[in-house]
Amino acid sequence: MKTGAFLSLGNRRGKAFWGASLTLAVALAICAVLSACSSQSAKAAKPNAPPPAIPVGVATVKQGDFNVYINGLGSVQAFNTVSIKTRIDGQIMQVNFREGQDVRAGELLIVVDPRPYQVALDQAKANLAKDEAQLTNAKAQYERNKVLYEQGVIAKQDLDTLEASFGTYEGTIAADKAAIENAQLNLTYCYIKSPVDGRVGLRQVDPGNYVTAASGTPMLVVTQLHPISLVFTIPEDQLQEVAQRMNKGAVLEVDAYSRDDQQKLATGTLLTINNQIDQTTGTVQLKATFANQDNTLWPNQFVNAHLLLETRKDAITAPASAIQRGPEGSFVYVVDGNNTVQMRPVQIALTQGNTVVFSSGLQGGDRVVTDGQEKLQAGMKVAPQAPARQRTGQSSGNIGSQT
Repeated sequence: MKTGAFLSLGNRRGKAFWGASLTLAVALAICAVLSACSSQSAKAAKPNAPPPAIPVGVATVKQGDFNVYINGLGSVQAFNTVSIKTRIDGQIMQVNFREGQDVRAGELLIVVDPRPYQVALDQAKANLAKDEAQLTNAKAQYERNKVLYEQGVIAKQDLDTLEASFGTYEGTIAADKAAIENAQLNLTYCYIKSPVDGRVGLRQVDPGNYVTAASGTPMLVVTQLHPISLVFTIPEDQLQEVAQRMNKGAVLEVDAYSRDDQQKLATGTLLTINNQIDQTTGTVQLKATFANQDNTLWPNQFVNAHLLLETRKDAITAPASAIQRGPEGSFVYVVDGNNTVQMRPVQIALTQGNTVVFSSGLQGGDRVVTDGQEKLQAGMKVAPQAPARQRTGQSSGNIGSQT
């Protein structure tokens, strides 16, 4: 009895073990089948999802007045440059200026010892007085001898000799007067004055120095800075446009920029065009004048000149980076209200620096793609972003060479 009971208990335990194992196997199989179905469903659903929007740089098309400039490289020149030299010999008694001082025309700068020239003037005046006295005496003698001649006391020849002496004395008196003027002129040269309004440079002499007219060495240089000139060059192909506007009486504005072309220094007006073209460079020189009241321009300073040729009213402009080239010409990618891009053909009027002026194809307020065009096709969705230049804080101006 006990043996049969143990056998029955063992059989029941074996059946329970195999039943649990079978249940586990079935569950694992079901999980695998469900996982495979889910993976296939995901793979089947993936192609049907919309593609992600492509990030691109976008800029807004502007409409407004656009300044067309012609650029050139030039140098500043003093309106007048005077190298002051002595015209007489002598010792310097006074130096009445400071280096770098602004002076007015007629202001006394240097005094050369005037005493020798004052003595020469006094001597010339004395000679004049002596010769005038001799002429007066000769005339008195003539009148006395004329009475004697009429009485038959003296010969006609003696009377004629006295009369001829008048011319000698008159000539001597004229020479004396010229000597006085020369002495006065030399005395004037002792007081050296500024011939123009300007700025004094570094002096080359000191009080006590002896200077001579023959040396030819300047004692100082005075440069006129108000106004001041700028001489710059432009290509000869653009000469006719400038000349035509000047012939019509237009006053053309010229801006002077720093050497790196980043800082505007002053604004002036175009004065004239040189009378010939430089064949070696194919350029022509232009001259502009600036008031330069704040002394931002200095002689021999290299600057960039921007000549304002014209202002185009209501011009349509956009960054030059938006332009794309295709078999049918130029086009841009335009972003609509749904952030979808479309290709639009455009006509370019001119390109200046980083800006393009359009004659057709765009309107003010349109949004054009400026970065990432290589990834685009018509109809694609995009994620507009600020152009790279604007994100880095750099702005593209409308200053450049006309093309």
